[in-house]
Amino acid sequence: MAERYLEEAVRVAEHAGITFRGGPAGRRAAVVGGPDVWEVVETFLAEKRNLGAAARYLNLPNGLVRAAVDYYADHADEIDAWIHRNQLLADDAEAAAGRRRRVAGG
Repeated sequence: MAERYLEEAVRVAEHAGITFRGGPAGRRAAVVGGPDVWEVVETFLAEKRNLGAAARYLNLPNGLVRAAVDYYADHADEIDAWIHRNQLLADDAEAAAGRRRRVAGG
């Protein structure tokens, strides 16, 4: 555990505007006072890598979106895994909702 926190401290020192938080899904990188890095990057990619458009959509300062994108540049595998994992969860939830609608006749 100490090793993990040390690694996180190094990453925070290397990437201003980035912090780490825990939760039911595990520890993950986040922008200070904002969403998880994977969420910022997912939006940035959906906005065709337009930093300003992502910042407006997320209602974040450009600097925090830039911090998330810079973190992604150094840790793409980690962030891509979070994006993929969350997409699978969303797909599963959508499929379950469809099954419930079909059973309920709606």
